[in-house]
Amino acid sequence: MERREFLKVAGAAAGGCALASNALLGTQTQLSSGERKLAELPRRPLGKTGEKLSVIGFPGLALSQQGQEEGTAGLHKAFDEGINYFDVAPAYGRDGDCEIKMGVGLQSIDRSKIFLACKTKKRDALGAREELERSLTRLKTDHFDLYQMHAVFTPEEARQALGPGGALETILKAREEGKLRYIGLSAHTTKGALEMLKGFQFDSIMFPIDYMDYLQWGFGKAVIECAQERGTAVFAMKTLCAGAWPEGKARSRQWWYKTVESQDEVDLAVRFSLSQPGVVAAIPPSFLDLVDKAILAGRAYRPITETEVAKLRELGAGCGSVFKRDEERVVMGLSLHHPHHPGSPHDYCPCAHA
Repeated sequence: MERREFLKVAGAAAGGCALASNALLGTQTQLSSGERKLAELPRRPLGKTGEKLSVIGFPGLALSQQGQEEGTAGLHKAFDEGINYFDVAPAYGRDGDCEIKMGVGLQSIDRSKIFLACKTKKRDALGAREELERSLTRLKTDHFDLYQMHAVFTPEEARQALGPGGALETILKAREEGKLRYIGLSAHTTKGALEMLKGFQFDSIMFPIDYMDYLQWGFGKAVIECAQERGTAVFAMKTLCAGAWPEGKARSRQWWYKTVESQDEVDLAVRFSLSQPGVVAAIPPSFLDLVDKAILAGRAYRPITETEVAKLRELGAGCGSVFKRDEERVVMGLSLHHPHHPGSPHDYCPCAHA
């Protein structure tokens, strides 16, 4: 299918667990600020699709914290800095706020140079069709490069989405109609992810791949292994996650999990995620300043070393996980609590967060 332009719409072009000090991390080979700006943001193949995506993706939820003018500027800056992969979902922001802002903000950028990804958290065919069509309208485009089933937690959800009358029926039909090119998913538990991967040949999966959870209790390993076996590309979300906020401690950022903050910390966290097998791109948390730091980290990328992994394992020791409760409850076949993560802006709807 040929790449097409954005639809022309009148008026659319409107404007104890943090990473420690550098001494603890050890000396790293770093590019200076000037050298970083001269380096290009690398791109990696998206599985077997033939597409090449920037190793850092733009998190559409970041637009929920910006007005239209600031959001548009952030989108254009990310594009100018080398990002071509933009991800958004109807669950991001109230009443589609982030889709709407992204639709306006991307209008003046050549559509053929953008890989646009969207999602649906609907599990039935009719609901998925309604959400898909609404998202196309909000984003002022006639197709998505990647469309994903969003925030799968349980095997039951997976079977509903993949089964007769499920969202997959709509997605496959929409692909025939030229309204999307590739099919992916995002998941937040191992069992949910594996049920999806084994039930359909997806082009991509988005899953939490962060140093703290991966090294402390192996969260993400089974998903990466299955994705490799299936030939499915991996997007690493929650890349800068440094665990749960310590109870009773002041938060340095109003977010539902703790993030690494300094450029050295971001460099190391991004490099860890991008060093895992099959990972195409890392998705930073939804703050424009962290997107900027992640871009610098992507430009300075080199494979993580065993010594650095050992340091990350030590630094993550004792950090609480924001994913473990749901992971354990799904394993035991228990119902999940809603909202999944109190304070998360994703949880405007019961299962909408990524």
